[in-house]
Amino acid sequence: MSDALEEIVNDLEAEQAALGKVLDGLSDADWDTQTPAEGWSVRDQVSHVAYFDEAATRAMQDRDAFKAEIQELMKNAGDLEAVTLERGRSGTAGELLSWWRSASSGLIAAARKVDPAGRVPWYGPDMSPASFITARLMETWAHGLDIVDAVGADRPDTDRLRHVAFIGVRARPYSYSVRGKEAPEATIRVELTSPSGETWVLGDPDATDVVRGTATDFCRVATQRRHVADTDLEVQGAAAKEWIEIAQAFAGPPGPGRRPGQFAPEKQA
Repeated sequence: MSDALEEIVNDLEAEQAALGKVLDGLSDADWDTQTPAEGWSVRDQVSHVAYFDEAATRAMQDRDAFKAEIQELMKNAGDLEAVTLERGRSGTAGELLSWWRSASSGLIAAARKVDPAGRVPWYGPDMSPASFITARLMETWAHGLDIVDAVGADRPDTDRLRHVAFIGVRARPYSYSVRGKEAPEATIRVELTSPSGETWVLGDPDATDVVRGTATDFCRVATQRRHVADTDLEVQGAAAKEWIEIAQAFAGPPGPGRRPGQFAPEKQA
């Protein structure tokens, strides 16, 4: 394993541990609490992450079998979202927590053995192992945030957000294409202050269109866990303003995001 990939895997494992502490503190009632994602309870969020962690493990371990699995799903026109939530809704909280722990640890074990120079199949285009594991970290953090928001748990942000911020910036063209639009040619500079106080500059360092603020705010907007109006992000330039309204770091159809005013700034971690 390359040093760069090992660092990402270690950060994913640390992000899983942070989520695990939150889940360990939940009451039985907490598991059925509705999260800010409409129609999704805490147990739905955990079920979603566990399902795709297991799928990611299969994708890394047997490329051909996983691609055949996806083809079968598409052929049967399955409702993937319903499939991901079914197991979590049919079992107890204890069973769901055990499933998530098994799925998350299995993902780490598989990631430590993956060929860093290979390609990993997924529901969209194949990905490099580094991008693949980074995406799992982003999903773990974002769905974990939904849980934290729902139950008022404490899970401080860390500089592991650099991975989420990186995907958020890199996915700018996807934010347009998934909506049937063409991304403008104008480039964007993203200047962020990390939880530890470092400055991160992503995108084009010479761009005049700028998004500036904390990594906490930017990552919440890029994963559609906050509306930009509920953050202190400073957005300059037409291209930056257009993008930040539709920014989408995750794969899949455009999400509804969060409503303006749904979160007061002081509620942010």
